[in-house]
Amino acid sequence: WRANFKEFSLTPQDSRPTEDSQPAEKSVPIEEPIVVDRKAIEKLTEGLLSHYLPDLYSSKQALLELNQNQVILLDTLDQEVTKFRECNSLLDLNSLFTEAKFYHGKLVNIRKDMIMLHEKTTKLKKRALKLQQQRQKEAMEKEQQREKELERERQLIAKPAQRT
Repeated sequence: WRANFKEFSLTPQDSRPTEDSQPAEKSVPIEEPIVVDRKAIEKLTEGLLSHYLPDLYSSKQALLELNQNQVILLDTLDQEVTKFRECNSLLDLNSLFTEAKFYHGKLVNIRKDMIMLHEKTTKLKKRALKLQQQRQKEAMEKEQQREKELERERQLIAKPAQRT
């Protein structure tokens, strides 16, 4: 900036009014070029720069911070969008709930079947125990009947009489 301003100087053409800005009747001819001291230009430039540069630097820093925050926000949003896409592509929630409902129904039916089978096996075990007890009873009765018959046959067998 300073290098460009050091070469800057006003010429009569630069300070002369143009035909568009003022009517031709009021134009005042300038005969002498305006000479501006280089030190004055430098001081004016330094003053102008010192006045605006701090605000420009703080604005630049704010813009850089805003840019960084936007990049972070864009990355975060991109990650969230990716998560939602994965979620939608991998797991269609409606079909998942329908499938869960279907399998829950299956589990309920299996549980009912298992309870019913448990009751039937319990009844069959009781019946088998009763049948076993009845067979044992019948076997005992047969054994007792046979023993009675054997005893009866023994009594029917002739015994030699004893002499008196």
